[in-house]
Amino acid sequence: MERIREQIETPRIRAYAPLVALMLVAASTTGALAGKKNPNTGTIVLDESGGFQIGGEHKVLDPNNPNRTLSCDHGYVEYFHPHNPRKTSIVMWHSSSTQVWQNRWDGGPGYKDLFLRRQYPVYLWDGPRVGRANWSCESITYTPAARDQGNFTAWNFGPTIPAGLVPKKNEFWPDAQFPKDNKKALEAAWWAATSARYNEFDTGANIQLQTDAAAVAADSGKLGKNIVYLTNSAGGLRAMITQTKTSKNHIKGIVTYESIGYIFPEGDPESPPACADTNGPGCAFGPILVSKKEFKRLAKLTAIQFVWGDHRDESWAFVKQSRLAAKLINKYGGNASVLKLGDDAGLRGSSHIPFADMDNDKVAALLDKFLKKNHLDGWAKPSN
Repeated sequence: MERIREQIETPRIRAYAPLVALMLVAASTTGALAGKKNPNTGTIVLDESGGFQIGGEHKVLDPNNPNRTLSCDHGYVEYFHPHNPRKTSIVMWHSSSTQVWQNRWDGGPGYKDLFLRRQYPVYLWDGPRVGRANWSCESITYTPAARDQGNFTAWNFGPTIPAGLVPKKNEFWPDAQFPKDNKKALEAAWWAATSARYNEFDTGANIQLQTDAAAVAADSGKLGKNIVYLTNSAGGLRAMITQTKTSKNHIKGIVTYESIGYIFPEGDPESPPACADTNGPGCAFGPILVSKKEFKRLAKLTAIQFVWGDHRDESWAFVKQSRLAAKLINKYGGNASVLKLGDDAGLRGSSHIPFADMDNDKVAALLDKFLKKNHLDGWAKPSN
C-alpha cells in the first residue's frame, strides 16, 4: 500500500479576537510581550494549538477483505503557535516520551513553556509506534522488564544503580540537578520521572520507519519552513537520519542533548565500521553509515550542536562518536560543534535530560545563544 504523504489536519483551536486582545493586555502588564528581561516568566499567548497525524499508511491486513484497512505507522504532532511568532519552529523529539519536554523534574516549567515564552512555535513529535502514534502495521511484542532503577544511571543521576526502590540523596552525584534535598519531594519526582515513558522499540528497522514519517512531516511544511530539531537520547540519531531523507530544505538545525547514536559517511577513511544487525536491536544506537551524498545533507544545515551533560568522560564511546561526527560534518563544509554543559559551560550536575533539570533555565539560555549566533532567532513578521 502506498504510504500516505499527507493527512488531513484536525481542526485547530483558534482564539477569538476579543480574547486575544484581552490576553495581550495581560501579557503586556507582565512584560511578556514588552521586552521583559527574564524570558522564563510571563504570560504565554497562543494564537492556536492542536494536533495532527502524518505519514503512515492505510494497510489492508486481509487480502480477502480489501475494503477493510488499518491506519498505522503514522507520526503524531501536537503544536502550539504563539502570538507574534519567531520564524524558527522548535520540534521537540525524544525517542521515549514527549513528557520530558513539558516539565522540570519537580513539575516546574519545561522546555515547551520556556520556548513558547520566547515566542517560538513548538511542536511535540511522537514517531510511529510510540506514544500517541502507537498503532503499528505489524505485530509488536512487548516484554515487561524491571527498568525503573536502571534509569538512574542511564539518565546520569549518579554513578551506580541505587540499592533500593527510590534513590537516596547520597546516591546522586553531589551536584545533581534533581530535587533530592527533601525526601518526600525526591520520591515524588523519582516516580513521576520513571512512569512517564513509552516503549522506544529500538531496532534498526523501527529507526528507518520513524524517520520515514519524520521526513514526510518535515517536507510537508506543517512544521514550518525553518525547523530546528531539539532531540534527546536516541532521538538525536533519528533526527540526523531524517535530514538525509528530506527532499526540501525546511530543516535548518539540530541540537541534540546526549545523542546516543550517530551516522557517518560510507567510504570515508575516518568513519567507524557500521553496525552489523541492520534491522535488529544491534543497530538501535548506530553507528549507521549512509552515502556521502546523504551525509552531506547534514553539512547543509545552518548549524548542528551535540550537547552533553556533566560527568561524561571523553573516553565514552558516544562522546567520542559525537566528536568524530562533528569533525566529519565540518570536513564536508558544515557547521557542527560539541558542547559539554559541565566542562564547557560550568553547569555542574547536568543529567542525560538536562532540559528537565532544576537549572533548565540556564540550559535554555545556552540554546538562546546558539539560535542567536546562527541567526535562527528572527521573527516571522517585522515588529510594528
